[in-house]
Amino acid sequence: MKIEFDLRKTVPENATEHYSRSKKYKRKLPGMEKAIADTKKKLENVVEDAPEEPRMRRKVERRWYEKFRWFRSSDGLLVLGGRDATTNDILVKKHLEANDLVFHANVQGAPFIVVKNERGGEVPERTITEAATAAASYSKAWSRGMGSCDVYQVNPDQVSKTPPSGEYLPKGAFMIYGEKTWHKNTPLEVAVGLLDDNVIGGPAEAVKSRTDNYVTVGVGDVKQGALAKQVRSRLGGGDLEEIQRHLPGGSGKIK
Repeated sequence: MKIEFDLRKTVPENATEHYSRSKKYKRKLPGMEKAIADTKKKLENVVEDAPEEPRMRRKVERRWYEKFRWFRSSDGLLVLGGRDATTNDILVKKHLEANDLVFHANVQGAPFIVVKNERGGEVPERTITEAATAAASYSKAWSRGMGSCDVYQVNPDQVSKTPPSGEYLPKGAFMIYGEKTWHKNTPLEVAVGLLDDNVIGGPAEAVKSRTDNYVTVGVGDVKQGALAKQVRSRLGGGDLEEIQRHLPGGSGKIK
Protein backbone atom coordinates (compact mmCIF):
# COMPACT_ATOMS: atom_id res chain seq x y z
CA MET A 1 0.00 0.00 0.00
CA LYS A 2 1.46 3.38 -1.01
CA ILE A 3 0.75 6.50 1.08
CA GLU A 4 1.83 9.96 -0.02
CA PHE A 5 3.07 12.52 2.54
CA ASP A 6 3.31 16.25 2.13
CA LEU A 7 6.79 17.10 3.49
CA ARG A 8 5.71 20.67 4.16
CA LYS A 9 3.28 19.39 6.79
CA THR A 10 3.79 17.63 10.09
CA VAL A 11 2.97 13.96 10.58
CA PRO A 12 -0.26 14.73 12.56
CA GLU A 13 -1.32 17.16 9.79
CA ASN A 14 -0.74 14.50 7.10
CA ALA A 15 -2.64 11.96 9.18
CA THR A 16 -5.57 14.34 9.64
CA GLU A 17 -5.69 15.02 5.89
CA HIS A 18 -5.67 11.30 4.98
CA TYR A 19 -8.35 10.62 7.59
CA SER A 20 -10.56 13.34 6.10
CA ARG A 21 -10.09 11.92 2.61
CA SER A 22 -10.99 8.41 3.76
CA LYS A 23 -14.21 9.68 5.34
CA LYS A 24 -15.06 11.53 2.11
CA TYR A 25 -14.46 8.42 -0.02
CA LYS A 26 -16.42 6.30 2.44
CA ARG A 27 -19.44 8.62 2.05
CA LYS A 28 -19.17 8.30 -1.76
CA LEU A 29 -18.73 4.51 -1.75
CA PRO A 30 -22.45 3.52 -1.68
CA GLY A 31 -23.15 5.83 -4.62
CA MET A 32 -20.21 4.42 -6.57
CA GLU A 33 -21.33 0.85 -5.87
CA LYS A 34 -24.86 1.71 -7.05
CA ALA A 35 -23.51 3.33 -10.23
CA ILE A 36 -21.41 0.22 -10.96
CA ALA A 37 -24.43 -2.05 -10.38
CA ASP A 38 -26.63 0.11 -12.66
CA THR A 39 -23.99 0.07 -15.39
CA LYS A 40 -23.71 -3.73 -15.20
CA LYS A 41 -27.49 -4.06 -15.46
CA LYS A 42 -27.61 -1.80 -18.52
CA LEU A 43 -24.85 -3.82 -20.19
CA GLU A 44 -26.75 -7.07 -19.51
CA ASN A 45 -29.91 -5.56 -21.07
CA VAL A 46 -27.98 -4.49 -24.13
CA VAL A 47 -26.78 -8.05 -24.61
CA GLU A 48 -30.27 -9.49 -24.07
CA ASP A 49 -31.93 -7.00 -26.41
CA ALA A 50 -29.33 -7.32 -29.14
CA PRO A 51 -30.94 -8.43 -32.40
CA GLU A 52 -30.30 -11.95 -33.55
CA GLU A 53 -27.82 -12.34 -36.31
CA PRO A 54 -29.72 -12.66 -39.59
CA ARG A 55 -30.03 -16.25 -40.67
CA MET A 56 -28.90 -17.09 -44.17
CA ARG A 57 -31.96 -17.92 -46.25
CA ARG A 58 -31.58 -21.19 -48.10
CA LYS A 59 -31.56 -20.52 -51.81
CA VAL A 60 -34.37 -22.48 -53.43
CA GLU A 61 -33.56 -24.01 -56.80
CA ARG A 62 -36.76 -23.55 -58.77
CA ARG A 63 -37.83 -25.80 -61.62
CA TRP A 64 -38.80 -24.16 -64.90
CA TYR A 65 -42.54 -24.37 -64.24
CA GLU A 66 -42.34 -22.80 -60.77
CA LYS A 67 -42.27 -19.31 -62.29
CA PHE A 68 -45.98 -19.97 -62.94
CA ARG A 69 -48.75 -21.03 -60.61
CA TRP A 70 -48.63 -24.80 -60.67
CA PHE A 71 -49.87 -28.01 -59.14
CA ARG A 72 -50.06 -31.72 -59.88
CA SER A 73 -53.58 -32.92 -60.46
CA SER A 74 -55.01 -35.98 -58.73
CA ASP A 75 -54.14 -37.87 -61.92
CA GLY A 76 -50.52 -36.67 -61.85
CA LEU A 77 -50.78 -34.15 -64.70
CA LEU A 78 -48.90 -30.85 -64.44
CA VAL A 79 -51.24 -27.85 -64.41
CA LEU A 80 -49.82 -24.35 -64.94
CA GLY A 81 -51.26 -20.85 -64.58
CA GLY A 82 -50.09 -17.33 -65.30
CA ARG A 83 -49.19 -15.12 -62.34
CA ASP A 84 -49.39 -11.87 -64.30
CA ALA A 85 -49.60 -10.56 -67.86
CA THR A 86 -46.00 -11.51 -68.63
CA THR A 87 -46.25 -15.11 -67.43
CA ASN A 88 -49.65 -15.42 -69.14
CA ASP A 89 -47.92 -14.54 -72.41
CA ILE A 90 -45.00 -16.90 -71.82
CA LEU A 91 -47.27 -19.77 -70.80
CA VAL A 92 -49.46 -19.60 -73.89
CA LYS A 93 -46.81 -18.65 -76.45
CA LYS A 94 -44.01 -20.94 -75.29
CA HIS A 95 -45.50 -23.87 -73.39
CA LEU A 96 -48.94 -24.50 -74.89
CA GLU A 97 -48.96 -27.69 -77.01
CA ALA A 98 -51.52 -29.46 -79.18
CA ASN A 99 -52.66 -32.06 -76.60
CA ASP A 100 -53.09 -29.56 -73.77
CA LEU A 101 -56.30 -27.99 -72.47
CA VAL A 102 -56.81 -24.29 -71.69
CA PHE A 103 -59.08 -22.85 -68.97
CA HIS A 104 -60.04 -19.26 -68.24
CA ALA A 105 -62.47 -17.75 -65.73
CA ASN A 106 -65.16 -15.50 -67.18
CA VAL A 107 -63.72 -12.60 -65.18
CA GLN A 108 -61.62 -9.73 -66.48
CA GLY A 109 -57.97 -10.07 -65.52
CA ALA A 110 -58.08 -13.83 -64.94
CA PRO A 111 -55.01 -15.99 -65.67
CA PHE A 112 -54.89 -18.73 -68.27
CA ILE A 113 -54.65 -22.22 -66.78
CA VAL A 114 -53.08 -24.94 -68.93
CA VAL A 115 -53.26 -28.70 -68.34
CA LYS A 116 -50.07 -30.20 -69.75
CA ASN A 117 -51.24 -33.42 -71.37
CA GLU A 118 -47.86 -34.95 -72.21
CA ARG A 119 -49.32 -38.46 -72.12
CA GLY A 120 -51.81 -37.73 -74.89
CA GLY A 121 -55.30 -39.18 -74.99
CA GLU A 122 -58.26 -37.85 -73.04
CA VAL A 123 -57.64 -35.68 -70.01
CA PRO A 124 -59.41 -37.29 -66.99
CA GLU A 125 -62.57 -35.54 -65.77
CA ARG A 126 -61.12 -35.22 -62.29
CA THR A 127 -58.17 -33.18 -63.65
CA ILE A 128 -60.54 -31.07 -65.74
CA THR A 129 -62.58 -30.20 -62.63
CA GLU A 130 -59.42 -29.31 -60.70
CA ALA A 131 -58.13 -27.11 -63.53
CA ALA A 132 -61.47 -25.27 -63.68
CA THR A 133 -61.31 -24.76 -59.90
CA ALA A 134 -57.81 -23.31 -60.23
CA ALA A 135 -58.94 -20.97 -63.02
CA ALA A 136 -61.75 -19.68 -60.80
CA SER A 137 -59.78 -19.49 -57.56
CA TYR A 138 -56.74 -17.67 -58.95
CA SER A 139 -58.84 -15.12 -60.83
CA LYS A 140 -59.99 -11.68 -59.69
CA ALA A 141 -63.19 -13.36 -58.49
CA TRP A 142 -61.32 -14.24 -55.29
CA SER A 143 -60.31 -10.68 -54.38
CA ARG A 144 -63.84 -9.53 -55.22
CA GLY A 145 -65.22 -11.89 -52.59
CA MET A 146 -67.18 -14.08 -55.01
CA GLY A 147 -67.97 -17.62 -53.86
CA SER A 148 -68.00 -19.03 -57.40
CA CYS A 149 -67.69 -18.01 -61.03
CA ASP A 150 -68.05 -19.47 -64.52
CA VAL A 151 -65.02 -20.96 -66.27
CA TYR A 152 -64.64 -21.95 -69.92
CA GLN A 153 -62.44 -24.61 -71.48
CA VAL A 154 -60.95 -24.58 -75.00
CA ASN A 155 -58.34 -26.36 -77.06
CA PRO A 156 -54.96 -24.79 -77.90
CA ASP A 157 -55.87 -24.12 -81.55
CA GLN A 158 -58.70 -21.85 -80.34
CA VAL A 159 -56.29 -19.48 -78.61
CA SER A 160 -54.76 -16.74 -80.75
CA LYS A 161 -52.72 -13.60 -80.27
CA THR A 162 -54.14 -12.18 -83.53
CA PRO A 163 -56.98 -9.73 -82.80
CA PRO A 164 -59.75 -8.79 -85.23
CA SER A 165 -58.80 -6.10 -87.74
CA GLY A 166 -58.43 -2.70 -86.09
CA GLU A 167 -58.29 -4.07 -82.55
CA TYR A 168 -55.36 -4.39 -80.13
CA LEU A 169 -54.59 -7.07 -77.58
CA PRO A 170 -52.60 -6.01 -74.49
CA LYS A 171 -49.87 -8.19 -72.97
CA GLY A 172 -51.29 -11.34 -71.43
CA ALA A 173 -54.54 -11.21 -73.41
CA PHE A 174 -55.58 -13.60 -76.20
CA MET A 175 -58.48 -14.06 -78.56
CA ILE A 176 -60.60 -17.18 -78.14
CA TYR A 177 -62.27 -18.52 -81.29
CA GLY A 178 -64.86 -21.26 -81.64
CA GLU A 179 -67.10 -23.09 -79.21
CA LYS A 180 -66.31 -23.10 -75.49
CA THR A 181 -67.02 -25.80 -72.94
CA TRP A 182 -68.44 -24.14 -69.82
CA HIS A 183 -68.02 -25.04 -66.15
CA LYS A 184 -70.75 -23.04 -64.47
CA ASN A 185 -70.66 -21.84 -60.86
CA THR A 186 -67.21 -23.27 -60.19
CA PRO A 187 -66.45 -22.84 -56.46
CA LEU A 188 -63.43 -20.86 -55.25
CA GLU A 189 -61.29 -23.00 -52.95
CA VAL A 190 -57.63 -23.94 -52.65
CA ALA A 191 -55.47 -25.93 -50.26
CA VAL A 192 -51.87 -25.65 -49.10
CA GLY A 193 -49.99 -28.64 -47.76
CA LEU A 194 -46.62 -30.08 -46.82
CA LEU A 195 -45.16 -32.97 -48.79
CA ASP A 196 -41.74 -34.14 -47.52
CA ASP A 197 -41.23 -30.65 -45.99
CA ASN A 198 -41.98 -29.02 -49.38
CA VAL A 199 -44.94 -26.66 -49.69
CA ILE A 200 -47.51 -27.62 -52.32
CA GLY A 201 -50.76 -25.92 -53.25
CA GLY A 202 -53.68 -25.90 -55.67
CA PRO A 203 -57.29 -27.06 -55.70
CA ALA A 204 -58.16 -28.92 -52.51
CA GLU A 205 -58.80 -32.28 -54.18
CA ALA A 206 -55.43 -32.21 -55.92
CA VAL A 207 -53.54 -31.39 -52.71
CA LYS A 208 -55.49 -33.99 -50.69
CA SER A 209 -54.45 -36.67 -53.17
CA ARG A 210 -50.76 -36.04 -52.38
CA THR A 211 -50.61 -35.34 -48.63
CA ASP A 212 -52.60 -35.72 -45.42
CA ASN A 213 -51.05 -32.55 -43.96
CA TYR A 214 -52.99 -29.75 -45.66
CA VAL A 215 -55.16 -26.72 -44.93
CA THR A 216 -58.16 -25.72 -47.03
CA VAL A 217 -58.67 -22.00 -47.70
CA GLY A 218 -61.69 -20.11 -49.02
CA VAL A 219 -62.66 -16.49 -49.70
CA GLY A 220 -62.59 -14.43 -46.49
CA ASP A 221 -61.40 -11.28 -44.76
CA VAL A 222 -57.94 -12.26 -43.44
CA LYS A 223 -55.19 -10.49 -45.37
CA GLN A 224 -52.90 -12.75 -47.37
CA GLY A 225 -49.80 -12.23 -45.20
CA ALA A 226 -51.64 -12.99 -41.96
CA LEU A 227 -53.44 -15.90 -43.62
CA ALA A 228 -50.12 -17.42 -44.70
CA LYS A 229 -48.96 -17.33 -41.06
CA GLN A 230 -52.17 -19.03 -39.92
CA VAL A 231 -51.70 -21.73 -42.56
CA ARG A 232 -48.09 -22.32 -41.50
CA SER A 233 -49.20 -22.64 -37.87
CA ARG A 234 -51.83 -25.25 -38.81
CA LEU A 235 -49.33 -27.17 -40.96
CA GLY A 236 -46.72 -27.09 -38.23
CA GLY A 237 -44.08 -25.66 -40.53
CA GLY A 238 -43.34 -24.70 -44.10
CA ASP A 239 -41.61 -21.75 -45.75
CA LEU A 240 -43.83 -18.69 -45.29
CA GLU A 241 -42.95 -17.20 -48.68
CA GLU A 242 -43.75 -20.47 -50.45
CA ILE A 243 -47.08 -20.75 -48.62
CA GLN A 244 -47.98 -17.24 -49.72
CA ARG A 245 -47.06 -18.04 -53.34
CA HIS A 246 -49.72 -20.76 -53.38
CA LEU A 247 -52.48 -18.52 -51.99
CA PRO A 248 -54.75 -16.52 -54.31
CA GLY A 249 -54.34 -12.75 -54.38
CA GLY A 250 -56.49 -10.97 -51.81
CA SER A 251 -57.91 -11.96 -48.44
CA GLY A 252 -59.14 -15.38 -47.38
CA LYS A 253 -59.88 -17.65 -44.44
CA ILE A 254 -59.13 -21.16 -43.28
CA LYS A 255 -62.15 -23.41 -43.76
